Amino acid sequence: MEPGVLTDAKIKAAKPAEKDYKLGDTGQLFLHVTKAGGKHWRMNYTYGAGASGKPAQKTLSFGAYPQLTLIDARRKRDEAKALLRDGKDPAVERRINAKAQMLASENTFETVARRWHALKAPNWSKVHAQDVIESLEADIFPAIGDLPITAIKAPKLLDILNVVEARGAIETAHRLRQRLSAIFVYGIAAGVAEADPAASLGKALKQKPRAKNQPSIIDGKRTQDERIAAVRQMIIDCEGERCRAGTKFALRLLALTAVRPGELRFARWDEFEDLDGREPLWRIPAARMKGDEDRKAESDGDHIVPLSRQAVELLGVLRRLSGHIALLFPSERHAHRPISENTIRALLIRAGYYQQHVPHGFRAAFSTIMNERAKAEGRPDDRAVIDLMLAHVPKDKVESAYNRAAFMPRRRELAQEWADIVVADMWPPETYLGAPMRRSIGNPAWQRQTAQ
Repeated sequence: MEPGVLTDAKIKAAKPAEKDYKLGDTGQLFLHVTKAGGKHWRMNYTYGAGASGKPAQKTLSFGAYPQLTLIDARRKRDEAKALLRDGKDPAVERRINAKAQMLASENTFETVARRWHALKAPNWSKVHAQDVIESLEADIFPAIGDLPITAIKAPKLLDILNVVEARGAIETAHRLRQRLSAIFVYGIAAGVAEADPAASLGKALKQKPRAKNQPSIIDGKRTQDERIAAVRQMIIDCEGERCRAGTKFALRLLALTAVRPGELRFARWDEFEDLDGREPLWRIPAARMKGDEDRKAESDGDHIVPLSRQAVELLGVLRRLSGHIALLFPSERHAHRPISENTIRALLIRAGYYQQHVPHGFRAAFSTIMNERAKAEGRPDDRAVIDLMLAHVPKDKVESAYNRAAFMPRRRELAQEWADIVVADMWPPETYLGAPMRRSIGNPAWQRQTAQ
């Protein structure tokens, strides 16, 4: 090996010889020149003990010149010497790093996320499992799916969630943060992630607006008779408006069942059971119900809505309009999409109930009127039954799971009692397909208004 410090000029001037030779630099670094003309950076070092008990002589390869410059070769030499000072073998550390890089390339975020999903999906409802993976495919995988999970930091995740927020989907952003966090927690347990960068991002997102009391037609009405009359007159006024028959079906079914408007909009025909039998019901999938991720994921968490005679009769007529497609209430333009969330609200506004009643207000009307009746008639146990009918989630999740299908006979009785209260003696559903109705609660015949 030639003594002295190498320069680029010396390296370039080095020519092949009859056999390989070395050009030495400082700190055991040298350039190995082959007889074929190749030039490779190497470093000699000692580590541990060999067969003789003395430190083993080893050689570390860095790369070829000129791809690896003299400056870069010296930097790698210094890094190797730093490892030696820490008691580590540079060759072993190189293999460890190579293995880590290989695992990182294999453990991309999407790969780990799909493994997490496959692990959790059997314990979820099919609808929720599909919703989870579709949300990741739509908003997360395009941005970070191909990145190693260990390379993903909180700022990058926040950028993605801010994009979701920007389109007004604040609740979706919070749900995605929860799912991201769950994936990283799984990755930590599986040994492929080191931290959960999504854990504290909830505080950096826009907070969900606090729920406000939804206006209901019963507000300000002092007696039960006044409340009942107001609900009935409102239904009459709305059904007296000129609009699509399906919208009138939707409003009356919402009034009869007191479900949440979103649950009604996405109602599908395959969710209804025993419509020709003695115990007709509507089974709303857990994934479409209001609640946290655990509530939506329950495989047995469907909300069961017993149906009154009037509701079954309405559904029988509605089949003529939408029974040939999946949704009960499809959009006018796209049969595979539900009606707009503003469809029923717009009907209420046209009928003169702006800021007096919204679609969600039927739930308040049902709760208030039926609880008052239970109290007046000495039936205190009905309060818990009414809460179940409204799908209110108890604080005790064990109690929630136990009672999900409880009190069904009484729930069926109350559903029929409510239907008799709000639509008793009203025109049959077939009439929706005809002319508008006369707006008068005082008309016992509920006659059609003859078109002029």
